[in-house]
Amino acid sequence: MAPAPLAGSDIYERILTAPGGLVVLEHVESKAVIEQFRALARLNGQSVYLWRAETGMENLREAHAVIPGSQRIGNALRYIQQSIHFGVYLISPFPLPLVPTDSSLLRQLARAPAGHVRRVVLLDAPNTLVSSIDDVAVRLGSAADVVQRPRLRDGRWLL
Repeated sequence: MAPAPLAGSDIYERILTAPGGLVVLEHVESKAVIEQFRALARLNGQSVYLWRAETGMENLREAHAVIPGSQRIGNALRYIQQSIHFGVYLISPFPLPLVPTDSSLLRQLARAPAGHVRRVVLLDAPNTLVSSIDDVAVRLGSAADVVQRPRLRDGRWLL
């Protein structure tokens, strides 16, 4: 009998196979997703980070491992951009208003090179933020069969 898949692994796999570096998770219970990703990181050794305004960016694999100086979202985004390692970075919730430099960093992270697997995942993203980055973000729902509406990216229509 095969072992049961770990909870959250389907969402994790869909994030890794997303065509862009910026993913918006819609219609999910963010606390449950964070705990599922924490379990994935601890059991499988995956590099998963969580950013919150009050704590900064923490490594979900190691309890209480916080990246120094990452309390401000701009610093955290620069850290993600400069990282040369694989990682999934959860941001919950994204602080508003969106400063132009933060918007620029998000757009750069969304267009990361194809060979470099680094995903920024927005949880509980406000509609105003999602609409402002809709042209570069990949939207994922909780179910695998969620139909995405076509988006125009670089002169091509993508699903």
